Amino acid sequence: MLTGAAFLAFLLIGVPIGIAICLAGVVFIQASGNPVLYQSFPMQMFGSVDNYGLIAIPLFILIGEIMNGGGITRQIITMTMAFVGSLRGGLAYVNMLANMFVSSILGSATAQVAIMAQIMVPEMESKGYDKTFAAGLTAYAGMLGPIIPPSIMFVMYSVLAQVPVSTMLVAGLIPGVVLTAMFCVVIAVMGYVYNYPRGDSFTMRERVATVMACAPTLLIPIVIVGSILTGLANPTESAAVGALASVLVGRFWTRELSLAQLPRMLVRAGVYSGIVLFLVAAAGVLSWVLVFAKVPQEVALWIQSIATGPISFMLLVNVILLVIGTVIDGAPGLIMTVPILLPIATEVYGIDPVQFGVVAVVNLVLGFLSPPVGLCFFVAAAVTGAKPGKMFLVTLPFFFAACLLLVLLSIFPGLSTALVR
Repeated sequence: MLTGAAFLAFLLIGVPIGIAICLAGVVFIQASGNPVLYQSFPMQMFGSVDNYGLIAIPLFILIGEIMNGGGITRQIITMTMAFVGSLRGGLAYVNMLANMFVSSILGSATAQVAIMAQIMVPEMESKGYDKTFAAGLTAYAGMLGPIIPPSIMFVMYSVLAQVPVSTMLVAGLIPGVVLTAMFCVVIAVMGYVYNYPRGDSFTMRERVATVMACAPTLLIPIVIVGSILTGLANPTESAAVGALASVLVGRFWTRELSLAQLPRMLVRAGVYSGIVLFLVAAAGVLSWVLVFAKVPQEVALWIQSIATGPISFMLLVNVILLVIGTVIDGAPGLIMTVPILLPIATEVYGIDPVQFGVVAVVNLVLGFLSPPVGLCFFVAAAVTGAKPGKMFLVTLPFFFAACLLLVLLSIFPGLSTALVR
């Protein structure tokens, strides 16, 4: 109790969450009266990041930096516009499908929203779309980043749950595609109700020419996802090859990548990677403290008094994680909840850790788009000038679609585990 109170107090006074977790660990050791535990403290932190799979995180972040600087995102948007731009609400479809392709490279919701909002929102606004809707749609499309492989959050979950990184990355593919399809259905209904404009139509010859012109940019997601799915490379190796492919495409095909940009990109990727990896190290401390204090056992008794089976447990987890995700960022949310809830899911209810991981990540990502914080809305607002609260109300149908996906993932494990098997 004292440790939890100390952790909340540190957060309230503005201490970064990684440092707050470590300080709460120090409070726990002091309260336990066992100073010998200080010797294990640095070992727990080091052991958490002593994982080969974590090398994929800075590489995925670097790919995103190179892709943005190399003009690859605009090429992907041009290609999707050739196929769906002529539909009613065509630019909305382009926004969604382009995000699906970009998410197979970036793997970060906030980074994806920041990039795509700069490109898509002004374009949609110039064609007659409401700016608030365009910004909100881009924010929801950013949900695909942490779900469709590669995904930084899935890499973090793999470390926390001791599940192979490649397994979790593959598990996110079907949910990501299903969520994209559900969002496209919402766009179709809203397009009919609000009479969204149609875009320019392309002839078959123009479509083929566009695909041929943009095809090299597709090498990056094909290399990353294809090598993981076929088993030719592990996630770290595929990320390294993907980074090389993004440099080559940006330098010699789009010709927008300058070698002078690379040092700044490497610094930005290094800074962000350092933040993420420190959170992983803090997660090791938190897991150690929770196990030592027997918190999972106490929470398990409470949950068992409410949830009678796997499905009711997963639905309860959905509510818990969605509430947590509204006030805490995705990565810290995983760090705080997985060590407590995962042992209950696997040992008490026999739930596959892969299914639990997919549900947990999707829940916490949806928290990026839920009040009172709604981080993705604030990122889109910072780029476009739209109001975050109005964005949430205008795009509420997308929220319900995401909630429906969570229910389906909770009831049907095959949506998460089919490709893994």
